[in-house]
Amino acid sequence: MDLTRTEVVARKRGAAARFALLAAPVAFFAVFFAYPVAAIVARGLKTDGTWHLGRIGEVLAQSDVRHVLWFTTWQALVSTALTLIVALPGAYVFARFDFPGKHVLRAVVTVPFVLPTVVVGTAFLALVGRGGLLDDLWGVRLDTTVWAILLAHVFFNYAVVVRTVGGLWAQLDPRQEEAARMLGASQLKAWRQVTLPALAPAVAAAALMVFLFTFTSFGVVQILGGPTFSTLEVEIYRQTSEIFDLSTAAVLTLIQFAAVGAILALHAWTVRRRETALRLVDASVTARRPRGAGQWALLGGVLVTVAVLLVLPPAVLVQRSLGAPGFGYYRALTSEDGGVFLVPPIEAIGNSLSYAVAATLIAVVIGGLAAAALTRRDAGRFVRGFDALLMLPLGVSAVTVGFGFLISLDEPPLDLRSSWILVPLAQALVGVPFVVRTMLPVLRAVDVRLREAASVLGASPWRVWREVDLPMVRRALLIAAGFAFAVSLGEFGATVFIARPDNPTLPVAVARLLGRPGDLNYGQAMALSTILMVVCAVALLVLERLRTDRTGEF
Repeated sequence: MDLTRTEVVARKRGAAARFALLAAPVAFFAVFFAYPVAAIVARGLKTDGTWHLGRIGEVLAQSDVRHVLWFTTWQALVSTALTLIVALPGAYVFARFDFPGKHVLRAVVTVPFVLPTVVVGTAFLALVGRGGLLDDLWGVRLDTTVWAILLAHVFFNYAVVVRTVGGLWAQLDPRQEEAARMLGASQLKAWRQVTLPALAPAVAAAALMVFLFTFTSFGVVQILGGPTFSTLEVEIYRQTSEIFDLSTAAVLTLIQFAAVGAILALHAWTVRRRETALRLVDASVTARRPRGAGQWALLGGVLVTVAVLLVLPPAVLVQRSLGAPGFGYYRALTSEDGGVFLVPPIEAIGNSLSYAVAATLIAVVIGGLAAAALTRRDAGRFVRGFDALLMLPLGVSAVTVGFGFLISLDEPPLDLRSSWILVPLAQALVGVPFVVRTMLPVLRAVDVRLREAASVLGASPWRVWREVDLPMVRRALLIAAGFAFAVSLGEFGATVFIARPDNPTLPVAVARLLGRPGDLNYGQAMALSTILMVVCAVALLVLERLRTDRTGEF
């Protein structure tokens, strides 16, 4: 059908507006992500204008580097497998069962995902470390072992599987499996041949995201692994901050960058399959109360798993933070000992909150513009490619970004090393992907004909956004801001390099306290971790109250 001249003009205006919207996000990622990463790679592999690419082979030939690569991949694979085994029953329970307290339990399950990795490491240290609960009761210590790392990774990523797989499972029509049963298939065969193929894209997407988060793990491994275990991210930190071998760090960064790019490409493919290959139903009609002893036993097993794996570590963390009489560890946060900080540790709370608010504003603006530009599914190849690039900060070494900030943003007009804005900029890089992933599905659900009608009637792109899109996505915008705030509050990998000694953030303060001997330092770390955990948990609970769709992803 031929388009009228007015429609052609409207579409051209829409395309121009889309590229205009992308200008700020592209500039932001070019200056504050691509440039710092490229700078640290160039600093390590380029001398007197000559690239020394042979250094890549030299680094890969080192036995200790090959061990780091092997351990990084091995622990990520095992962590992913364990997370799927433990969390898939929970995904089924949340998808198919209706029981009292379900929405509250969904929020409880999601809290670990928004906790800073430093808090997760500290919580498991209180549970399985020296003087921890298991050590006190049975003399069992798991810190500095791979089991502590694996358990912490399952704790952190449980919600990824429950939300991603469970969100799709709740929308699969159960009548398809029931029809297979009526035709003579056993329950196992019907599930294997009908439900499992439909769930496969969601399971693959969840597995890839868990693998990505564990492959790039830093805070958890740094705290629980000790000197024995090192992932790529931890090794990059060690090479840059302790050994000062930038060439090795640059090679490891390139390896991690390539691996993350491949993972994200696979993830994007699985998401497209999930979006286009299925016919879904309203999730509210698929859940029912458990029937029979087997289903009640499954529900009970999931509740026990949540209690032991997800609730117990934070509870032990709170208990340990109250170990000194009269809230002694919390009162100690208000004093300055001059050894760890230049200011009382309590000031880290205000610093973190102010940094996180600034980072949230940046992430919402940049992520909102990017999501608005990416709304149309028929966008060009460049726009679709930028959609994938937006996810890179979640997987590329935050340590590299933080150190890259120091060596690249040091000359006018971008001499920001002494500026407070440096920390929020680094934190916003992690928040933007969450804003985009939260707002994009909602924006795509807006009937495109409403936008086209407004454009045909002469509304500018800005007015179309203000009067058509904004009223429909206001709630999603608040949720996106909440997630950006939570992840900014807990960012550690980049912030550890750029936070000034007189303005530490909560995660940096916790790591510094844990790095010093003494029960008082240990107790203060537990107290600060508890405060950080409570703030993140409250933010998540508020988000759950705002959500209208409680079946989907984050």
